[in-house]
Amino acid sequence: MNIFSNYDLKNLTLKNKIVMPPMCMYSAEADGKANDFHYTHYMTRAIGGVGLIIVEATGITENGRISDNDLGIWDDSHIDGLKTIVEGVKKYGSKIAIQLNHAGRKYAGNFSETVAPSKIAFDKDSILPRALTKNDIKEIITKFREAAQRADKAGFDAIEIHGAHGYLIHQFLSPLSNLRADEYGGSVKNRTKFLKEILLAIKEVWPENKAISLRVSSDDYTEGGITLDDMLEVINEVKDYIDIVHVSTGGLVPAKIAVYPGYQVNYSNAIRSKCNIPTIAVGLITNLNMGEEIISNGRADLVAIGRELLRNPYLALNKASEEHLDIDYPKQYLRAFK
Repeated sequence: MNIFSNYDLKNLTLKNKIVMPPMCMYSAEADGKANDFHYTHYMTRAIGGVGLIIVEATGITENGRISDNDLGIWDDSHIDGLKTIVEGVKKYGSKIAIQLNHAGRKYAGNFSETVAPSKIAFDKDSILPRALTKNDIKEIITKFREAAQRADKAGFDAIEIHGAHGYLIHQFLSPLSNLRADEYGGSVKNRTKFLKEILLAIKEVWPENKAISLRVSSDDYTEGGITLDDMLEVINEVKDYIDIVHVSTGGLVPAKIAVYPGYQVNYSNAIRSKCNIPTIAVGLITNLNMGEEIISNGRADLVAIGRELLRNPYLALNKASEEHLDIDYPKQYLRAFK
C-alpha cells in the first residue's frame, strides 16, 4: 500500500504517510504544562505506528489558548514537559510536530479580554474582542517567533502554524472578521500580511532543515467569506515560507456544513495541484483504505486521521497485519501481529 511507503519532508523521512492531526485534549492545568496524560496519549500513537504526530494547538500566549486547559508554549518552563513527549515519541520511530496557535476572539477562558483584527465577536454569546493595534500585532508576531524557538529547544521535528478554524490568523485572513482599513485589511494580499510576517519571523529562528506546516481553512461556508479561490491566492503569497499545507475548512463563524467522509479532500487536491505544494488531507477520513485512495490518486501527500486514531491507536499496525505488510512492529507487541 502506498500509504505505508516512506515520505521525505525537509530533513524528515516519515516511515509512512499517516498523520495524527492536532486535536485539543483540554487536559492541561492552568499553567499550560504537559502532564502524564499528554505523555501517554502521544506515546500510544507512536507505539501504534503513526508516521507523523502533530501535538494539539498550543498557546503562544496565556490568553492565546483556546481554553485554560490547553497546552502552552509561552514560557521556557513549558519546554521540559514537551521535550519528554518528543523524546518518547521519537524512541518508537514516529516523527513529531507541534501546532502553534493564538485563538484570538475564540479564546474561552478566565481572562476577561480577547483580541481580534476587528471589534467583531465570534457569535452572540462570545466576548466582544478588542481590536489589535499595530504594536499589539508586532508583539504577537514576536510571541510566535519565541514559541518556535522553544519548540526547537524541545526537539520537535517540525512546527505547524494554525491558520484555520477561526483562530487569530484565520480571523485576519477572512473579510468576515477583518474590517481593518490599514495595511492588514482589505485585499487578500493585505489580509495575508499578518501571516506572512509571522512566517518571516519564525524563519529567522527555526532551523532551515526543519519543516514548517501551515493549517488553513479553505472555505468559510458563508457568503462574503473565504472561498477556495481566495485560499489559493493566500497560499501563493506564503508558499515560499512553508513546506506543506494542512487543508481544512470552516470554524470562522457558525455555519451549516455538509459533512460526509472525506468532505475536505477536494480542497487539498486543488491546493496541491494549483499551488504546486505538498498537502495533508484531513476531515472524516476514517480508515486507511480511504487514505490509500487519496494518496494513490495524488489528492494529497499525507493523510491525517483524527477521531479514528482516538478510537483505535493501533490502526496502522492492524492494517499492516491485515495486508501482510513487512513493517517494523514494536517488538513488545510482535506476537500479536506475526
